[in-house]
Amino acid sequence: MPSVLLTDSISVELGAQEPWPNDVKLFQQYEVEQILLPDNASCLAVQAFLKMCQLNFSLEMRGNAEHMSPSGRVPFIKAGAFVVAELDPIVAFVANKGVTLTDGLDTTQKADMRAYMSLVSNVLANAELYISWLDQVTYEDVTKSRYGSVYPWPINHILTHQKRTQVIRRLNVLGWKQKSLEEVYNEVEHCCSALSERLDKQDFFFGNRPTELDALVFGHLFTLLTTPLPDNRLATIVRSFGNLVKLCQIVERDFFERNNGGSSSGNGDGDYDKLDDLNQLPV
Repeated sequence: MPSVLLTDSISVELGAQEPWPNDVKLFQQYEVEQILLPDNASCLAVQAFLKMCQLNFSLEMRGNAEHMSPSGRVPFIKAGAFVVAELDPIVAFVANKGVTLTDGLDTTQKADMRAYMSLVSNVLANAELYISWLDQVTYEDVTKSRYGSVYPWPINHILTHQKRTQVIRRLNVLGWKQKSLEEVYNEVEHCCSALSERLDKQDFFFGNRPTELDALVFGHLFTLLTTPLPDNRLATIVRSFGNLVKLCQIVERDFFERNNGGSSSGNGDGDYDKLDDLNQLPV
């Protein structure tokens, strides 16, 4: 999609010429009745990143947020005249305004961070897509009713079918369609093991300051811990790594509760009700 990439590139370059607007909006699907596991993880990761950067934003929920996005994926932000979608382009957009979470890292550490972010995206994000769209039980019990819930019949069925076809095609190209459910769980466990080993006893992956890796991991793991599914195996896997659960608790406490009393937006609009659930998890 060259036009989307060009739009993102122009937004990143030109956006640096302006200060961070006071009315930035982050768009995602409706949280209670519509959003699915993969999108919820991505949206929460971006929320966490913006909060870590201490940048104000308000959360806007739209039934057609996915189709409003320049990349076809959520979340996306509207900052002044610019619209930027997904975590990596948003990180670049923010960095060009002189705001970064990695100024204390050397070249090796930055490469290390990118490698672990790639691991999360290649394993956890694909596992979430697999569970939501390819696992028949989850698809029938959760995905099928939620994805098209904001649209009238028969559009809801048509859009859901189109989305499933698109996701399965993507998983096939990436080699995930051929995996069994047990293999997917094993991939998630190996990914969490690698993250847990890297985190060790630190509060964050690179010492006492968070980076976009911490935001990304929080988004995915928090979502896996708190999203009700027919099979809670994913949450059980994450809970077996105490330091990863602790990381989620620290991010939730320091960047959601502290700033906004549990708010899901940078200026106090809306409530992220799931945050309280995490405090009940053992470490």
